[in-house]
This record gives sequence, C-alpha cells and structure tokens, in this order.
Amino acid sequence: MPVTSPVTVQRRASNSGVIMVVGQKIALGRIHARKLVSARVSPDTITIEIGADDIRTVRRTTDQPVRNLQAQRSRKTANVS
Repeated sequence: MPVTSPVTVQRRASNSGVIMVVGQKIALGRIHARKLVSARVSPDTITIEIGADDIRTVRRTTDQPVRNLQAQRSRKTANVS
C-alpha cells in the first residue's frame, strides 16, 4: 500500500537545471544547475524548495512511489600530481 502522507526527498539539479522526482522531470532553470534542493512529494503535488525564498509547486503527473530519498552525491575530480 503506497504512503499517502507527504515525503521529503533531496535532489541535485543536473547541469541543465533539471531534477527528477518520482519519474517526473522538473525544469528549474540553468541558474539552479548542480544545486541541492528539497522536494515534498504528496499524492497530488510536488513542492520544491530551492532556497529560503524560492518555493515552487508543480502538479504531480505520475503515480510512482518514492524510491530514493537522497540526492546523488556531487562528483569531484581526483587531484593527480
């Protein structure tokens, strides 16, 4: 049975400023590329908190359950001497 209460997840925006939550791609804009954002997933909406004063709500178009709560870790290049 799927959980109906809101679930908070973290996502890291791609190089083009897109995140994917429950199988739904959401474009935040290139200005938000590689930023870590929090998304609150409810049965009907996804609310994304980008910063303290930037909150966006989008309608949920999929019915997939939340599978991953945390974002991808940032990838850093190794220092080669």
